[in-house]
Amino acid sequence: MREPAPWMQMPIDDRILEALDTSGLVLSPSVIAFNIDKSRSEVNRRLSELVDHGFVERVKRGYYEITNAGKQYLAGDIDPNDI
Repeated sequence: MREPAPWMQMPIDDRILEALDTSGLVLSPSVIAFNIDKSRSEVNRRLSELVDHGFVERVKRGYYEITNAGKQYLAGDIDPNDI
């Protein structure tokens, strides 16, 4: 079972990471927000935090993909406090 870091907001951070991981695609905040039933502004704020901690990468302005660290977190293979 994975344990979130204190900086993480649950369940939105997990849902963002899962949307990016399961799609295997580069996604915009709007597409993620639509698919996880959250506002685009809320997803934008959380994406910035996930990028800062290395779980998501900004491919270009407005487009994001999950990193290896994000995938490892979802699999329960790393402690997000160690990143």
